[in-house]
Amino acid sequence: MTVTPPPKADPAADARAEDDPTADGWTDDDPTADDWTEDDDWTDETLALLRTLRAPHRRNRAKAIGFAVYCVVLLLIVWGAVPSLGLFLQASMGADYTGHGGDLLAAMPAGITAIGLATFLLLVRDGLWRGPVVPPRAAADWLLIHPVRPRPVLRPWFWLSCAVAAFPGLVAAVGGMVALGLTVRTGLPAALGWCLLGGLCVPLLATCAALVVERGDRAARWVRRLTPYLTLLIVALAGQSVLAVTGHPVRWLELVEMWSGPWGWAAIAALAPTPAAVAGGWVAAALLLVSTGAALVFADRAASTVPLARLRERARTAAGVLAALRTVELRSARLAVNSANGSARQRRIRLPAPRRAWLVVPWRDTLALLRSPARPGRAVVLAVPALFCAVLAHGATGGLSWLATAVALTFGYLAVAQFLEPARIETDDVRRASWSPYPFAALMLRHAAVPTLAGILLGLACAGALLAAGAGPAAWLAPAAAPPLVAAGLVNACRGVLRKDLLFSPAPASAPGTGGGTGPLLFAVWYAAGPAVGVAALTPMFSSALRGGALVPVGKACLMAVVVAALLLRWARARAAKMSRARPGESTP
Repeated sequence: MTVTPPPKADPAADARAEDDPTADGWTDDDPTADDWTEDDDWTDETLALLRTLRAPHRRNRAKAIGFAVYCVVLLLIVWGAVPSLGLFLQASMGADYTGHGGDLLAAMPAGITAIGLATFLLLVRDGLWRGPVVPPRAAADWLLIHPVRPRPVLRPWFWLSCAVAAFPGLVAAVGGMVALGLTVRTGLPAALGWCLLGGLCVPLLATCAALVVERGDRAARWVRRLTPYLTLLIVALAGQSVLAVTGHPVRWLELVEMWSGPWGWAAIAALAPTPAAVAGGWVAAALLLVSTGAALVFADRAASTVPLARLRERARTAAGVLAALRTVELRSARLAVNSANGSARQRRIRLPAPRRAWLVVPWRDTLALLRSPARPGRAVVLAVPALFCAVLAHGATGGLSWLATAVALTFGYLAVAQFLEPARIETDDVRRASWSPYPFAALMLRHAAVPTLAGILLGLACAGALLAAGAGPAAWLAPAAAPPLVAAGLVNACRGVLRKDLLFSPAPASAPGTGGGTGPLLFAVWYAAGPAVGVAALTPMFSSALRGGALVPVGKACLMAVVVAALLLRWARARAAKMSRARPGESTP
């Protein structure tokens, strides 16, 4: 029998298919599907033949997946199960961990709501560029254009995404059981059962929401539009959780948040077996189960209605990102994701052209930031945990203060690094700097002007918030940290072509039998050299100034920040000079 394959997908039919979530079988992007008969349906025979031909590959892939699962389970046992068992043994011998139970119960309402909302945001953002239905390129480019039903091909990939999303929820539920059992003395079966409701239902619901985003452009536009507000809401919920632990809970607000949606119903379910149970726990559990079941039924039917053109696009993007990650091209992977989910789009904003030549570089950098408002927004969001860690370092002592200071500086670096995208674009290919009359090293130093000014302004805003809360002179450390952190980011921007050769460095001869080389460690040190040196240099003085709070230690820390900034800028200039002397594509150690 000769079977004529259907013609190529019709974009108009693809658009119509988005609004048909109940289609079961042929999708609307196949205009000749209605003319096919049972004799034309070769789905079972095709899939059986493919299973036979791909049997060796399937066995190898099963071995690789089995080894990965073994490694994950081993890590969970070593780092999770064994320490938890030790804590329970200590509790049986008289150790008391209930002193932390009150803090845990106070943090759970807003904290679990924040985690649930973050889960939804991450998975629906994943639906913007990848989605839960992601067949391989061979299936999207070749198999689905033949007379086969898309449902048997696409449905397994959706359920695989559900399983992958549910696994972290399962681990989190077990962790919640351990925490409640140790600190609140809750029965382990009851704690596990109630925690599993949120740990499994929330990621499954979020996966179904991601499928809606993958299928429809309207839902994708709403996700892009709401992402900044949801991010700020998650940060606010995290801050509310911290305030509740410190003794400032807002009960009515917590109730509103917990009943606001599935992300809050999980918190009600987790609190159900504890003394802080909220009235209506069984109602929240029923809502979670019913909504999850209905969403899975809807998504199971809608998985086969994703337009073929969109599946091809997603498959190509996912393959490109995976290839970039395998070759440790992290920036390439990030740019591919941003381009696919629409984050790379820029607004058409104009600024008056400068009248002086030396203002051209700052003008271009300012214009780039104004056209990408997501970057300043991310900088503001990342500054919030930096403030929290700085406050923690202020009240801590010894090693905890050093650790909190280092974490605060790390978040500060991530915040100001958002302003350095123009410099990173310039260093992606040094030939782009041919427009500039300046040497490449001098051009890179000029790219630090606008990020430094923006970082200082952000630091002044943080200092104002700290001064309003009653902080002393230590609040001025926030703007003082901006110049060295920007310089650290510039060092990273000028690192040149990735030194993949470091990954394969052999183990030193003085350490035989260590089980592996030092390549990954050397690569990590080279990759994050700028921020690692900057944070390590600033942590001692900043920790001392935060703990003391007096004017003299703060002044010494600010002077240290200026010195570190000057040294890092000199290092960045040297790296940029090496980049300009190297040929395109040549490594610059």
